[in-house]
Order: sequence, then structure tokens, then C-alpha cells
Amino acid sequence: MKIAPFLTSLVVAVWVIAIAIISVQNATPVSLKFLTFQSIQIPMGLVLAFSAGVGLISMALLQPLWGLASFGQRNSRLEDDAEFFVDDEDF
Repeated sequence: MKIAPFLTSLVVAVWVIAIAIISVQNATPVSLKFLTFQSIQIPMGLVLAFSAGVGLISMALLQPLWGLASFGQRNSRLEDDAEFFVDDEDF
């Protein structure tokens, strides 16, 4: 049995429950301002839930890209290290 997927699911479930509880408690309407744009009045809990959802989805999409970038750096780093290790007995 692999424990990593279980722990990941457990952490996500706890976050979803926490966001749901906070969303119910924060029903006061707010409007968001960005530069000159202003949104309609929406509940603070909905803003929080939407922000958390966008963060989860964006991290899930970006994580494989970081894995590919670190894989390329790891290989080039090993090649660079090989240049510095010279056998002194040949000289």
C-alpha cells in the first residue's frame, strides 16, 4: 500500500473542509478592486474558496513542469561534475 497518495488526499480533504467551514462563517459581501477594475459584491467565503481552488489547480498543472526543469538541470550538473574529477594517477 502506497502511503503518499493517501496522505495527499487527506491533506486536500482537510483543506476543502477548512475552506467550507470558513466560507460558511464569512458570508459578508465584499467587492474586489484591481487597478481600476472593481467586482460585484460577492461573499468573502466564495472569494476564499475560488482562490484556493485556482491555487490547487495551478500547482497541479505546474508541478510536472518543475519536474522536467529539475531533471534537465540534474543531468547537466552531473556532466559538469564529471569535468572536475580528474584521475591524478595519470599525470
